[in-house]
Amino acid sequence: MQLLSIFLMTPDPSGKSGSSGTLIMMGLMILVFWMFMIRPQAKKAKQQKSFVNDMQKGDKIVTIAGIHGTINKVNDDGTIMLEVSPGSYIKVEKSSVSMEWTNNANKPAAEVKK
Repeated sequence: MQLLSIFLMTPDPSGKSGSSGTLIMMGLMILVFWMFMIRPQAKKAKQQKSFVNDMQKGDKIVTIAGIHGTINKVNDDGTIMLEVSPGSYIKVEKSSVSMEWTNNANKPAAEVKK
């Protein structure tokens, strides 16, 4: 990286400004930003969407509010009936289910301690 910095900082023999070097650096910054910020977020959003669409009756889930329960019914309007205790049901949006917390809650206890 230092060699690239030194190369871009050397003046052009014709006396023109180094706008091409600036454009290259801006392009590299945008590429790095996309690689480490935008792409992982898009991938995570895609996984969350497929997780929400694949939910079915009997799955044990955790909402983003921290409510633990078992899915009793998946409704067509984007909601689910969640059984939080035997005979006690609440209606929640599918989008309020946390993929990370659900996966952690469903892991065996020995695996969580690591």
